[in-house]
Amino acid sequence: MKIPVLPRIPSSKVQCQVNLGGCYKRMKYTMSGVKGGNRKKGPSPKEEREEASEQEVYEEFDEKLIDKDEEYNFIASSALHISQNILNEQHVLLIQPYIKWGPQRSPSSPELLIEEAEALVRSVPRWEVQHTMKVPLESFSKKTLFGRGKIEEIKSLINQLRASGKPVTRIFISKGVIHGPQKRWLETTFKVPILDRYSMVIQILRLHATTAEAKLQVAMAEIPYIWGQSRAKTATVGKLDDLVLSDSQKILLSDRERKLKKALNNIRAQRKLLRKKRQARNFPVIAVVGYTNAGKTSLIKALTRESTLQPRDQLFATLDVTAHAGMLPCKLEVIFMDTVGFMSDIPTELLECFIATLEDVMLADVIIHVQDVSHGNCCEQRKHVEVTLRDLVEKFGEEHNLDNIINVGNKVDKLPSGQENQDNFRDLHLISSHTMEGVRNLLDTVEKMILERTQRSHVLIRAPMGGEEASWLYKNATVVETEADPDNSQYLRLHVVIADSTFQQFKHRFLKSNKKSL
Repeated sequence: MKIPVLPRIPSSKVQCQVNLGGCYKRMKYTMSGVKGGNRKKGPSPKEEREEASEQEVYEEFDEKLIDKDEEYNFIASSALHISQNILNEQHVLLIQPYIKWGPQRSPSSPELLIEEAEALVRSVPRWEVQHTMKVPLESFSKKTLFGRGKIEEIKSLINQLRASGKPVTRIFISKGVIHGPQKRWLETTFKVPILDRYSMVIQILRLHATTAEAKLQVAMAEIPYIWGQSRAKTATVGKLDDLVLSDSQKILLSDRERKLKKALNNIRAQRKLLRKKRQARNFPVIAVVGYTNAGKTSLIKALTRESTLQPRDQLFATLDVTAHAGMLPCKLEVIFMDTVGFMSDIPTELLECFIATLEDVMLADVIIHVQDVSHGNCCEQRKHVEVTLRDLVEKFGEEHNLDNIINVGNKVDKLPSGQENQDNFRDLHLISSHTMEGVRNLLDTVEKMILERTQRSHVLIRAPMGGEEASWLYKNATVVETEADPDNSQYLRLHVVIADSTFQQFKHRFLKSNKKSL
């Protein structure tokens, strides 16, 4: 990618003159930010990306944790209705329950909720939504979930679809979690498996998990759901029969949970090591987060021009946090981290299983929050991501006030003309990853924040031609541009991006004998 040359540094920056080799040199620099450090010689960001994407687990783990085993698959099938034949054709009846009023009422309209639920079903090949229906409820706590009249209506619809030659093979009730007793009552009544949003997402995650790390995290996400389905949640529904686990099944489940936690802790240790290596090499890290299918991967491709990235128009297309080398306009090398997407109405237990990868987000120098401004539920999606990020900060126990977030409105090319001026979008960097509109301005904003938070400065240095000073700067800083000194052809003018601590080392090494001239 051709990097444009930075404009001249404004004269409002702090200036000083230092004598190098008997001549004066002028330096312009700013002092700001919270982090810094020397840039040490080491692997390139590309090599760092390859190292980070290996997803190795240093300690061995039981292969059955990934490949599953027959007894566990039986338990998972009973609770989640997951089978090895996930790609078999399925005809799904989609039911969207919603609370008409009160504190449980969703801020999203039932129509938008159905749209997202349909997208979940379409994420599994050969799964087809046969029919959709909205069901208003007063609460979700009724032991049969729906009223008697609605139960009969659903029965009649199932019979009609069966008679038309398209029998319903799954009912997807788009609610976070349906309590085990409720689910089994409904399955007994309708005589087809019932899926809620949690189990539907698990179906998709199983399908999209390709690396060992992703498969381990998905396997861990299944455990709390299975335990929850085998216990009474409330006194209201607890009178119904729970999913019964034998003692041997409980032991198997507990043992599996223990091994998964150990394997994931090993992954967290590995990621901690990779973060330390990045810090030692002084590569700034930019995490890209957002609601699922908001365009995170597409944005990274636009920012890095990495041709190998292939964004997919699917929910939860990205499960692994992957590192991608990039370069800011000032030629500073950075790493962009692609992350798993968030989604509303899914219990935090599922997201917590991805803690090993989400830690990279919390510890990034800058967080880019990508939002799909063309989506009808954009504002609610934004609120959900913001709340989730705050919850993660609390769970990680990190001192982080999330003041390093850049809000980006993606897919502006899909907005009708004039809508980009809405009040809801005023604090967003509006861009299109597809047309590249606004991407350069976003890069400038990212650069400004990175320089502040990593305590780097733009510095103009005058040094002898072929001298040790220039060689040292090329090795330990980012030289943006060089030019001959118009006043003396024996000298170079170097435009440099350098960490403040590295700049102090430079002055100590080359200007030690000229302290009086500072």
